[in-house]
Amino acid sequence: MTVSDWGDWLPKAVADADPETVSLWYLGCNGFVIKGSEGTTLWIDPYVGLGDPPRTIRMVPVPFDPEDVTEDAVDAVLATHEHTDHTHGPSQGPILENTGVDFYAPDDSLAVAFDDEEWLETYDVSEEQFTEVTEGNSLDIGEFTIDVVETEDADSTHPVGYMIQHESGTIFHAGDSKPSSSFVDHGENYDIDLGILAFGAIGNIPDKETREPVRTKWYATENETIKSASDLQLDRLLPSHWDMWKGMTADPTALHHHAQSYEYPQRLDIAEIGDRVDL
Repeated sequence: MTVSDWGDWLPKAVADADPETVSLWYLGCNGFVIKGSEGTTLWIDPYVGLGDPPRTIRMVPVPFDPEDVTEDAVDAVLATHEHTDHTHGPSQGPILENTGVDFYAPDDSLAVAFDDEEWLETYDVSEEQFTEVTEGNSLDIGEFTIDVVETEDADSTHPVGYMIQHESGTIFHAGDSKPSSSFVDHGENYDIDLGILAFGAIGNIPDKETREPVRTKWYATENETIKSASDLQLDRLLPSHWDMWKGMTADPTALHHHAQSYEYPQRLDIAEIGDRVDL
């Protein structure tokens, strides 16, 4: 496991923050910390792994060590789907072990935790800390009400999105979803103040077995990202994942051009790893 050269400043910054509304910290990849005005703190898809070089090569720093996440910096950990950079024992197991918080994830993510990576045997955690979620569920975690909603990601066996509702506004974390037929309904049913959508290039990535380069599409393109933002009627779009993998990195400022002729999103927020964004 890697060790962050950022020290513990990011978990401390989260613990010490006193948001007036809701604050988000971008962890790179698709990881976010979300903290409300009453102190409830959610970690979604935190990942500190390096990938699988030379196939997947991490292009951003590791911003924290999981062992540095203390009880005053986390109330729950959520995963959007089963991929390694979203459900990852070395990234999330120590947080659960050291703080005793709960882990919320769809069934296939829990299968990774229980069967593939054996979190119960590897970390001092109990089965009671794990809650399976599926589309249609609603969770109350501190000051947040979180609806689990449908997304669309053909590369995942069971992806979900989280509609995170607070008295100050609503945040939608869509995981790695591409445009989904469900997004029009989500846009009608929720007043989404800020939406997090995965965005990236189409690149040549070595095949898992042959290591020969293969043209690969893992994330939504510029046009797809803006279509999703438009369907969701986002006030603000915060693109994620564009910074992470060599061969998949993209320029999020290009989304300005694609969004110009659409009513939504009304604003584009670009965050680099470690940045704080306020609702």
